[in-house]
Amino acid sequence: MHPQRERLHNELHARPSIYFDEPATLHHYALLDEAGACEAVLARLGELSGTPPDREAVQQILEVEGLTLKWERHTEFLTLTLLVPRAPEEEAWPAPPALLDTLVGPNHAQLISATQVLVESAHRWAGRPSDYGFRDPSGSRVGDGDAIVWSDFRLTDSGVNRLLLVNQGLDAFRLGRMTRRLLEIETYRMMASLALPLAKELERELQAHEQELGELSERNAEREAESSRPLLGAISELSARLERSGARSRRRFSATEAYSRIVFTRIEELRESRIGESPRLGTFILRRFRPTVHFCDSIHRRQQDLAESVARLNDLLRTRAQVEIEEQNAEMLASLNERTSSQLKIQKAVEGLSIIVISYYLFSLFKLGLQSLDALGVSIVPAVAAAVLAPLGLGIIGVLAWRIQRVKRH
Repeated sequence: MHPQRERLHNELHARPSIYFDEPATLHHYALLDEAGACEAVLARLGELSGTPPDREAVQQILEVEGLTLKWERHTEFLTLTLLVPRAPEEEAWPAPPALLDTLVGPNHAQLISATQVLVESAHRWAGRPSDYGFRDPSGSRVGDGDAIVWSDFRLTDSGVNRLLLVNQGLDAFRLGRMTRRLLEIETYRMMASLALPLAKELERELQAHEQELGELSERNAEREAESSRPLLGAISELSARLERSGARSRRRFSATEAYSRIVFTRIEELRESRIGESPRLGTFILRRFRPTVHFCDSIHRRQQDLAESVARLNDLLRTRAQVEIEEQNAEMLASLNERTSSQLKIQKAVEGLSIIVISYYLFSLFKLGLQSLDALGVSIVPAVAAAVLAPLGLGIIGVLAWRIQRVKRH
């Protein structure tokens, strides 16, 4: 059996929902995993519950101070969901228990999402969303009409978004899953929107980069006597800046794409239908959330296209520089050929002069020899001397010429 089989199979049960009956209140907080916030929250939770958290686990449901609390560890954030049973006579929007302030208070700067879901029975709720403090609310029948959800998506003074769920036919299992979908929509919507400030900042940078790229393209298109080196340096610098900004934003934009897909999927799973003239919950969210996702995606694609354009311009300029280098090399080779041809001509002239000089000295030596023999009383007929010495001299000169040619070949 594969050593990872059990662990991979149990991923089917990795993130269960909290199952409960109404009336109840759910407090849901999401904290970014920055400055050790998640580890600090889990350590504090272990102290309060008396059960140290499992470092290998991704979620856990605990009983803390008589309340059900669930924590979930995600890639870059941690969520806390606290279930508080509610008596019918209690106020509509109770304050969060002190337990949450103990856990979240020291890490309030990392709080990215805070949502409160009030779950009421169909026969007990006030009957109008305005009775719960909503102004111009959006509402939908969800779960094929077994529940109604209302919200105006306005934050309270403490930064909490409120949702009202009126249960008309959901059992504890379906009610837990429905509230989980609503909480995931809010959490992942906020996590996906984290890329919006970065996208707006990059938009201004990309405008400057695009203008700079246009100027460099014009300089490259002009046939001036300008050296390619300054232009190559400017393009390399622009490419480095684009690569740096891409490395800074690539992970954030990829996360936005993944989170937005979860939001779209969870909205589809609500199976909404309209209530009167009120806008549907999912329609209200998508109408305002989808442009954010599209804007971030367009900035990401614009950034990639700009980087590709700079790379193409860099390739064109390098090709141009390579052609210039090849032309210079061809001119240098032609100059070397001319020099080599001149050297060969000079060498041939020197060789000819050398043979003439050697021949002159050789015949001079023969002449001196004949004169010496005549002084000793040996009479030599000139015709005989010429017949003997001429072939010998020519042979010696031929041997010298052959040796010169052999040295040249080596």
